[in-house]
Amino acid sequence: MNQPLTVEQIRRAPKVLLHDHLDGGLRPATVVELARETGYTGLPTYDPEELGRWFREASDSGSLERYLETFAHTTAVMQTRDALVRVAAEAVEDLAADGVVYAEQRYAPEQHLEAGLTLEEVVEAVQEGLELGCKRAADQGHAIRTGQLVTAMRHAARSSEIAELAVRYRDAGVSGFDIAGAEAGNPPTRHLDAFEYLRRENFHFTIHAGEAFGLPSIWEALQWCGCDRLGHGVRIIDDITTGDGAPRLGRLAQYVRDKRVPLEMCPSSNVQTGAAESIAEHPIGLLRDLRFRVTVNTDNRLQSGTSLSEEFARLSAAFGYGWDDLQWFTVNAMKSAFLPFDERLALINGIIKPGFAQLKWATA
Repeated sequence: MNQPLTVEQIRRAPKVLLHDHLDGGLRPATVVELARETGYTGLPTYDPEELGRWFREASDSGSLERYLETFAHTTAVMQTRDALVRVAAEAVEDLAADGVVYAEQRYAPEQHLEAGLTLEEVVEAVQEGLELGCKRAADQGHAIRTGQLVTAMRHAARSSEIAELAVRYRDAGVSGFDIAGAEAGNPPTRHLDAFEYLRRENFHFTIHAGEAFGLPSIWEALQWCGCDRLGHGVRIIDDITTGDGAPRLGRLAQYVRDKRVPLEMCPSSNVQTGAAESIAEHPIGLLRDLRFRVTVNTDNRLQSGTSLSEEFARLSAAFGYGWDDLQWFTVNAMKSAFLPFDERLALINGIIKPGFAQLKWATA
């Protein structure tokens, strides 16, 4: 087993992040400042350090539904143009400082309309913030590219409207579409009109599936809705039999592997919501061994108190992953990004592989 890599070492590696929620990545101090600016009085504490700890503890319930309740506070302070610009810019700065070279930021525009913004104004404010964050990061010597994933809430009835919004802004910063929210009782097939529209428009989309709900959620997302990627997809492990012999894949697991369906896995978040017992017992270990197209992500950096470097460090400690493994995960993510093929290839060959080669040489 390799010596575990440290967060400091991993931070120097070029990384790719596909599953990161904008409203789950605020700095605690920013939440406090925006609450005071906007008059929001619902925070459990106005001390940034205590607030960060509260978010992490409230998210450790083992329930996806309880975990999602914490977002009431973050979305409450993200209702103005200035707040959205600030949050998006700071997210990019934080990711770039962590060594992320490409990131897709997802959020639900319909959750940011309480102060009178339109859906279009929300998308434009987030894009302004992402571009500002990229410029600030570049000024600090950290090059990063970003894209928006516009998300619809699966318990609501606005998915077709949000899908049309995403397509309208496809040349103005929006890279793809997503649906999120509690899986149980809210199957993706309720939103077939939106997915059929996106497919007609040749537009990329991912679906939260196989996190808190099982194989039917994954099957519907793929075979009924036709998604490009699976948000989490942890429960695909339920279709793999691990007895005394070699693991045996069921028909759905075999399909997911054969079709190279990307799995947007978020280890710490999955433990918090009860989708995995622990990092050491996370299905990512077996799925990586079986060569599914696994990617590593943060999900919600505030709620999990994490970064992408920390996620990789935890996996390195649990499974003995070294630079070759981290490069494999990163190339998987870049291959699966909602970017044109030539641009993905340029990042893989021009930044990711040379970056890892330099790290391997330096630590040999």
